[in-house]
Amino acid sequence: FASLGDVPEPVDLAILGVANQRVEQAMRDAAHAGAASVLTFSSLFEEEPQGAGAPPLAERVAAIAREHGMALCGGNGMGFVNTEARLRATGFPTPDEMPPGSVAFLSHSGSAFAAFAFNDRGIAFNLIVSSGQEIVTTMDEYLSFALDLESTKVAALVLETVRSPDGFLTALAEAKERGVPVLALKVGRTEGAKEMVVAHSGALAGEHGAYEAVFDAYGVHECRDLEELADAIELFSNPRRVTGGTGIASLHDSGGERALFVDLAADLGIPLAKISDPTRERIDAVLDPGLVAENPLDAWGTGIDADRIYVESFLALHDDPETAAVAFVVDLTRQGEPYDAGYLRVATDVFEATTKPFCVVSNLPAAIARDEVGRLRSAGIPVLEGTVSGLRALDHLLDDASFRRRTWPTEPDVRPKDHHRRWRAVLAATKDAAFTESMALEFLADYGIPVVKAEHASSLDEVEWAAEGIGFPLAVKTAMPTIAHKSEVRGVRLNVQDVDELRETYRDLSARLGPDVTIAEMAPPGVEVALGMVRDPTFGPLVLVAAGGVLVELVHDRKLAVPPVDEGAARRLIDGLAIRPLLDGVRGAPPADVDALARAVSRLSVLAVELGDLIAELDINPVIV
Repeated sequence: FASLGDVPEPVDLAILGVANQRVEQAMRDAAHAGAASVLTFSSLFEEEPQGAGAPPLAERVAAIAREHGMALCGGNGMGFVNTEARLRATGFPTPDEMPPGSVAFLSHSGSAFAAFAFNDRGIAFNLIVSSGQEIVTTMDEYLSFALDLESTKVAALVLETVRSPDGFLTALAEAKERGVPVLALKVGRTEGAKEMVVAHSGALAGEHGAYEAVFDAYGVHECRDLEELADAIELFSNPRRVTGGTGIASLHDSGGERALFVDLAADLGIPLAKISDPTRERIDAVLDPGLVAENPLDAWGTGIDADRIYVESFLALHDDPETAAVAFVVDLTRQGEPYDAGYLRVATDVFEATTKPFCVVSNLPAAIARDEVGRLRSAGIPVLEGTVSGLRALDHLLDDASFRRRTWPTEPDVRPKDHHRRWRAVLAATKDAAFTESMALEFLADYGIPVVKAEHASSLDEVEWAAEGIGFPLAVKTAMPTIAHKSEVRGVRLNVQDVDELRETYRDLSARLGPDVTIAEMAPPGVEVALGMVRDPTFGPLVLVAAGGVLVELVHDRKLAVPPVDEGAARRLIDGLAIRPLLDGVRGAPPADVDALARAVSRLSVLAVELGDLIAELDINPVIV
């Protein structure tokens, strides 16, 4: 037909493979043809815009689609393949044969779309999408569609951004409800915050902090590169999941490569199973002399009767209650026929005789004999192509079990209801400069967060009156609204012991920095932690807990959460900090009150939910535990 308008039947999908200057008219033709959906590969870039004030081409095309209720894939994408529906809607090469599978792969990167479409490791897709600019239809809608397919067992995302936050969170909640693991590679992690304001919370959160918090809340497994994503997809495509145990058990044919595996696992913080004495005895009974029964296990001795030794050692490792998953870590070089012996047979026999997650990990991807490894994959055995990427994929499997065991937070109720209304009015009416530190402390106290006694003062008489009410020793801090970091301008004096020292301190601070100060009681010594809230432009308020005091300047030790969080969830955040051992007491210091800190984090999260729309950032540092 000469045009879409000449097509006599209703059009379901119109694929527009036309130049940018023809796209808008082609969209109108598709709309008049009653098209339910449109795919365009065009970049939607105009070399010569229509004129001042005219919307750009992408907006005009999107407006046509929305006016006529059309879904639109693109622009600047590579289309999609729905293997289940036998529909190939792409203007770019894809493999001639793409058998239906169980993985939904959704990508903002067209190159990643093409690379995974041509993967040679047997990853099979039911849906693979290059969504492009998403000027109408967005990632969350593709994900929701994929989750409605019974065949979807794994969802993998290559993300540049999230254009529909509410829809994205709804889709992640649906995946969680269905038990479909979601793997995500978020690119652009290291750009940092787009707007680095003076408070620390935004700087610590960075641009990527919101994604970390969202992924943690919904059990999304974040991958760092395409190799890790591919290994994780293959591992999760197998239905076996961790149901118990604490770490990985692995068997090797090399002492050196075993040591490398241990080093890398330690670098990545991935736990290895601590096997029991009965398991050691069971392994020791079959090992060649001179080998040590341990995990990870080097089982290569003389090579005589090696297959039997491997299988029996594997079964012993598998049966240990501390083993969560089992890995056969070797170099998958060409074995050659016959295939009824050797590593391929060992892996197959072990897989058939076990129930826990089992995989083969190749230390060197370049050495893999593809045709022979295909025999393992045909038997349903995951083959992970790299020691680091394989370890990270296994760690995602452990995290999946932890997520499924997690008790879900209930919304904490920590304050009288009138505080919400009162502070909304105060925050809405108060300029930044007028919101003093003493007001901030009162604000936190109303939400149940413990604070020291404090008063604002602007003269020596007010300073002395405040000191009389609070009592010595005191902290005296500048409260000039233009000073964000007090310590950098020598604006803090601690342990002021008497009136004479107080007067001297105030005269110094007021002369150098200005008359406004905060007079506060001294808190007892303890571990210094920072709490905060930052409003992310995509996902809204986030709660932060971090190493505090001067450490907030030196280390990037923080955890973030989507509020609200109850005390159990808050404690899990705290447990994830690198400084966590300090809270247990070191070098004779008593243990800190971690429960009280978790309670404060939880109460801050309620504040974030109720008032986060009025607060760009909030820093509480130090919180002394």
